[in-house]
Amino acid sequence: MLRQAIVEYGMPLCEAIEPTPEPRGREVLLRIRHCGVCHSDLHLLDGHFDLGGGKSLDVRGGRELPFTLGHEIEGEVEAVGPEATGVAVGQRRVVFPWIGCGQCDSCRAGEEQICVKPQQMGIQVDGGYATHLLVPDARYLIDYAGIAAERAGSLMCSGLTAYAALRRLGSLAERGPVLIMGLGGVGMMGFAFAKAMFAHAPVVADISAAKREAALAAGAASAWDPSDPEARRAFLKATGGVFGAVDFVGAEVSFNFAQAALKKGGKLVVAGLFGGSFSMPIPFLPMRAIAIEGSYVGTLAEAEAMIDLVRSGKVPPLPIETRPLSAANQALDDLRGGRVMGRIVLTP
Repeated sequence: MLRQAIVEYGMPLCEAIEPTPEPRGREVLLRIRHCGVCHSDLHLLDGHFDLGGGKSLDVRGGRELPFTLGHEIEGEVEAVGPEATGVAVGQRRVVFPWIGCGQCDSCRAGEEQICVKPQQMGIQVDGGYATHLLVPDARYLIDYAGIAAERAGSLMCSGLTAYAALRRLGSLAERGPVLIMGLGGVGMMGFAFAKAMFAHAPVVADISAAKREAALAAGAASAWDPSDPEARRAFLKATGGVFGAVDFVGAEVSFNFAQAALKKGGKLVVAGLFGGSFSMPIPFLPMRAIAIEGSYVGTLAEAEAMIDLVRSGKVPPLPIETRPLSAANQALDDLRGGRVMGRIVLTP
């Protein structure tokens, strides 16, 4: 098997050739056909997340180098272990990568994505920037028939993150337009899901004029520039605020704009991991009766429901650019430089 791997944090990936693994027990060997490039891959490559104020979160622990990134994985079943059931050689499947220990309270509740001892592909264990991948159990392989193969993998991260975060708004989304904060790969997916899930056209905010224009052309109710010092005041004057907002950036500018945009009784769901910190007077929380909630990808059940929604045709696809696995470093550089509209997908 061939893989593009981290050999030193903060440095480019290196190509490596290794023996192809053989599945044992309930394991399934997948021949990877597509793997999306996600912004969180940059944080893992750097070895840290920015916490703001000159502080960072070290994420180099818990994995051995060389390490293979990639958690948006689609491929073909190449071999199955003697105890594997539910899939057959030759079938195409998308991988649910947010795998847990199976024993903790979160896993027993079906929330493996927030397991205390996670085994997430491309995060804690080797992922999809490779030609092959061992999946521990066929239950993590989802039939995506009816969806384009190059699109399927990214749905397990950007799609699932967007879908699950929007679901957390609950009935608040019925009371008016929701605010989609950030129009990167995940944010544009959130915009598409919001249009499919809710009765009201969403409002959007992004520092990129081109992305705002694209959202307006796709049906956004209005679009705002959060870097404009007058934007918050103008937004509240024009809209009166929103009951629900999702921050798909997770930066100080995006968070501050989104929470200020909330009406009394509103909720902000933070799904982005860009980095930074925030400060808020504690009395404002009860006085405004607002909720601020984090959302980390989604459950296996939500992934299956999200695939069904996409299969229905109600969620338009994002722009996807396929590149060979050998171009992984350039793809990461382009993502870091903000030169990606939609999603880059590697084809091993």
